Amino acid sequence: MMWTYVGQVVAATWQTLADASPYLLFGFLVAGIVQAFVSADLVARHLGRGWVSSPIKAALFGIPLPLCSCGVLPAAMNLRKKGASRGAVLAFLVSTPETGADSIVLSFALLGPVLALFRPLAAFVTAVAAGVWENLVGGEDGAAEAAPHGCGCGADEATATAPVAARLRAGLRFAFGDLLGDLAPWLGVGFVVAGVITASLPEGFLAGPLGTGPLSYLVMLAAGVPLYLCATASTPIAAALLVKGLSPGAALVFLLAGPATNAATVTALSGALGWRTTLRYLAAISLVSVGMGALLDALFPLSGRAARAMMAGGGELFPPAVGVAAALLFLALIVRRFLPRQTPPPHPCPGST
Repeated sequence: MMWTYVGQVVAATWQTLADASPYLLFGFLVAGIVQAFVSADLVARHLGRGWVSSPIKAALFGIPLPLCSCGVLPAAMNLRKKGASRGAVLAFLVSTPETGADSIVLSFALLGPVLALFRPLAAFVTAVAAGVWENLVGGEDGAAEAAPHGCGCGADEATATAPVAARLRAGLRFAFGDLLGDLAPWLGVGFVVAGVITASLPEGFLAGPLGTGPLSYLVMLAAGVPLYLCATASTPIAAALLVKGLSPGAALVFLLAGPATNAATVTALSGALGWRTTLRYLAAISLVSVGMGALLDALFPLSGRAARAMMAGGGELFPPAVGVAAALLFLALIVRRFLPRQTPPPHPCPGST
């Protein structure tokens, strides 16, 4: 009996990985291109002190960037040191970990086109709300806080003048090296948890009050805030919960709150910008994510399809053989990333291990 259950978990985990791998590979490719050609200085120059315009720009800049909550805080504080407004910093802190090139394409594969489009839109609205609120209420102190410089590998000052091919190679090394190495453990956790949920919960388990309506939003908010999950790793978990009956809006609350908040980020942010700013940051994420979840549940019936039926739309673009091949390639890249290196990587980030 035990081995039967383990087999079901393994089979469900592998199926989710096979469905997701073509999109993951494409997402990491896009992340490498972004890393190669979008520099931190370019971002900082556009994040002035306009109380509305700077959060909007920061949110837009943050949506495609390949950073999760573990790496976005140093980058955001570096932008603050370079003159970005406090509201822009908060908007960047919200939109960047909530989305990313890899998580957007993975959302299309596992969650369907409606959630794949609504997720970055909701992240943008949440980020702008947090940033504008901070600029209106928190004000400006006229001086940027001291903060550590973010890692500049890929498209920093040292590579901005390099040939295009060299910058692209550096960006791809980052995407399929450092970024893949950072995300691989959390992706593994996300896929295994999704497999456990699929194998453990009966169909329709979350179709009642626990999975729909206001209670479901609060439950997903309470589950997402303390967890350390990046946007990509949270996607297969949300997909598994949707299959078991969770409403799309409640899943969206989890997808927004989980990646943008965790105990480490909250502690570091309170030390960098103060506890009042941190409370406004948490309040904005909580209130807007619940509101966007309720809006999605109100609009979703207009699509004319059930959430579970809509989720299959992305995976059907590729035949099963392509998914299996992509999954094997993705696993091979992970193994290669963690093999002992004979020589140190080129252009190591200061302070990296």
